[in-house]
Amino acid sequence: MALAAGLPYGTAFAYTKAAPALEFPAQPRERIAVACYPFREFIAGSDHKNGNPVIALQDFAAHVVAKFGINKIEPWSPLFPSTDPKYLEDFRSALQAARAQIANIAVDGEHSPYAKDPAEREKAIEFGKQWLDIAASLGSPGIRLNIPPAGQIKPDLRRTANTLLRVVEHAAVKNVVVSLENDNPLSEDPFFLVSLIEKVNSPWLHALPDFANTLTTGKEEYAYRGMEAMFRHAHSICHVKDGGTNEEGKLFPVDMARAFGYLKQSGYKGYCSMEWDRPGDPYRGTTDLIAHTVRYLS
Repeated sequence: MALAAGLPYGTAFAYTKAAPALEFPAQPRERIAVACYPFREFIAGSDHKNGNPVIALQDFAAHVVAKFGINKIEPWSPLFPSTDPKYLEDFRSALQAARAQIANIAVDGEHSPYAKDPAEREKAIEFGKQWLDIAASLGSPGIRLNIPPAGQIKPDLRRTANTLLRVVEHAAVKNVVVSLENDNPLSEDPFFLVSLIEKVNSPWLHALPDFANTLTTGKEEYAYRGMEAMFRHAHSICHVKDGGTNEEGKLFPVDMARAFGYLKQSGYKGYCSMEWDRPGDPYRGTTDLIAHTVRYLS
């Protein structure tokens, strides 16, 4: 079983063409990544800056090492100022200089894989393949691919599965895992995602359980049952939050003991990405999440 070529410093990922075989660290702190999303207003190239100090995306890993003592990050696709080969080469060099690596890339697209229009579905496929290529070039073992709604129509399991099958075929070629996150309540319901993953039935397609996203719908028990089901299909990445807010600003706290209980019961060995997602200072919030995660994983 050969190591994937050219991965950043400290990487221990091994692959076969038949299925991913990622070798995750056992030490709790080494399993932690820091997501870019909570720091989007600080990162150059973002449309969300509000006069905050600017950090170039390619320098975020070094910043995370300095601030948190964590050497893994999870970039967010809208923050990339460029995806041309020269920029990706510079990004990879910056990761190596920081002795850091990418645990996953959170990828958001606009084309729905269950749209009735075949041309729209083809765009979703090409978008997914593009980011699999980018992930491979940066040494990322995975991407989180979103499922955008197709207007207000109910997600179609067969169309979505057929579209994603084309994407995960490319994932196998690139040695990059595709994960699906419970996020948009219309198109990314946790139980729909579980049915989708089971229908596609590929070792290259897995779940990304998010601790808080489904909770913000107000359906608490449904959210926790969904999280438990998602963890049974998780492989390489999950999003740790201690709470989330809905569009009206109402806070929904996470029962961290319960969430980490599902993580442990499932036998999940992958990375835990800190995605602090409530109003306030993301540095303090991320520091708290790291401390909680180390305690629960220990």
